[in-house]
Amino acid sequence: MNCLICKGGKMIEGFETYFAKLGDSYLIIENVPCFKCDQCGELVFSLSVLEKLEKLIELYEKVQSKIFIVDYRQAA
Repeated sequence: MNCLICKGGKMIEGFETYFAKLGDSYLIIENVPCFKCDQCGELVFSLSVLEKLEKLIELYEKVQSKIFIVDYRQAA
């Protein structure tokens, strides 16, 4: 699959860290499966991964803390 942004790079399967700001808190989710462009670094997440990320964000929005660090493979 070619990159939709730079058009020249190849999308390579891998894992990345996902960051989200939740009001005054931060959620860091490590080891999230994705496709990453080998040229420009653009990230693409599958629909199923995005749905799981959304559920994790909803879960951690309810907890009062400043920083959350979660491993995707253990939480999803």
